[in-house]
Amino acid sequence: MRFDELDLDERIMEGLEAMNFEEMTPVQEATMPVILEGSDLIACAQTGTGKTAAYTLPLLNKLLVEGNDDNVVKTLVVVPTRELAMQIDTQLQGFSYYMPVSTTVVYGGGDGRGWEQQKQGMLRGADVVIATPGRLIAHLQNSGVDLSHVKYFVLDEADRMLDMGFFDDIMTIVRRLPAERQTLMFSATLPPKIRELAKQILHKPVEINIAVSKPNEAIEQGAYVLYETQKLGLVKELFSKPLESKTIIFSSSKLKVKELAFAFKRMHLNAAAMHSDLEQAKREEVMLDFKNGKIDLLVATDIVARGIDIEDIGMVVNYDVPHDPEDYIHRIGRTARASATGRALTFVNEKEQGKFHRIEEFMEREVEKLPLPEKLGKAPAYEPSASDERRGRGDRRGRGGAKGRGGERRRDAKPRTAASQEAPEGVATATPAAASDSRPAEEQGAARRRHRGGRNRRRGRKPAEGTPSTGGGSASDGGANV
Repeated sequence: MRFDELDLDERIMEGLEAMNFEEMTPVQEATMPVILEGSDLIACAQTGTGKTAAYTLPLLNKLLVEGNDDNVVKTLVVVPTRELAMQIDTQLQGFSYYMPVSTTVVYGGGDGRGWEQQKQGMLRGADVVIATPGRLIAHLQNSGVDLSHVKYFVLDEADRMLDMGFFDDIMTIVRRLPAERQTLMFSATLPPKIRELAKQILHKPVEINIAVSKPNEAIEQGAYVLYETQKLGLVKELFSKPLESKTIIFSSSKLKVKELAFAFKRMHLNAAAMHSDLEQAKREEVMLDFKNGKIDLLVATDIVARGIDIEDIGMVVNYDVPHDPEDYIHRIGRTARASATGRALTFVNEKEQGKFHRIEEFMEREVEKLPLPEKLGKAPAYEPSASDERRGRGDRRGRGGAKGRGGERRRDAKPRTAASQEAPEGVATATPAAASDSRPAEEQGAARRRHRGGRNRRRGRKPAEGTPSTGGGSASDGGANV
């Protein structure tokens, strides 16, 4: 279906023509008529399908028809990350280039000047406000921002916001909105918590599902089964030649991202890190350099995975297997955007095989296992069921059945003496032998410092009446909070 088949304002059509938008994507074709009709909507669509345009275009059309003579905030878009907020703002500015429509983007970080710009933009009645939950609530509490005239409320990437713990913030924002409004919710997945949220904030919504949580077919997927110690060597082999396109390498923690970026630079790779610890100005600088080709490799966390919208990313590498199938979908969805093709590679060590197999089951397809370069040595066999068994045994050792910090006692450990079996090692007992300890004073002090049972317990005395017991695990006991 073509955009000119919809009854859109001529100025919107001029903007689309300038951006070379002609054919609708499936999610646009399914959702735009519903939004133009005025119904509430819950839409499930994978990333990279054009869902931002799916709601911004019809809402821009409504704003043009209605006008904003009272200079009030009429459209509110709430998103999980500042990167996604900036991305949507950029796209809105492109679509509304020929229109008298104003936008304000509201997110954390920056300095006092940024706060004031956001405040003034909302107080003067920006037609569209794109905001992250925490920063918006801060303005609602301190800047006197009025959302009582909002007619269109959009939650984009709602599942990610709930994953990040924003449910209460979303409900706080909803309570500031008028009851009579059109609400649109876009999500990559529809777990029960999303449906519960939809029941609370949507009114008789139309539900649309577009290829729920399945990767773009244009993405060529592959996996390397290897040992953890072989991963850096594989990166060196994969990027030994100049890159033909931009590449993102994902890892699950900020610390790992920092370590990898440092290691890649030592390999003389043109890499930079992207994580939430960076100051806002630095994050924008890194993204701009990556977009302009000054950086070839971007090492990033999952938190920023959905906020990266650059069309010419040729490859995504999962340095470690994502915790959830949805995270895998969103990571590899950074490539093959805007009808392009792309490649996604995942490094799977022996402990991650079970997790990766569950991702394959979720996608209902087997990802091709690629051979390691010979110089990296032998790779482990792909045996995901054995990986799960190993993980299960490890879990059991670490819980109720564990025998001390080290888990089960080593078979070759020497049996303890009768005296040592009567009391824990390092704990003095009320026997003459304990009282006449012949060890040097320094060793005796070290033993006392290792044990936290308390003076009474160490010396074999009963605690005084009214004194809390150290062995009962009461609510006030330090051990209860471990």
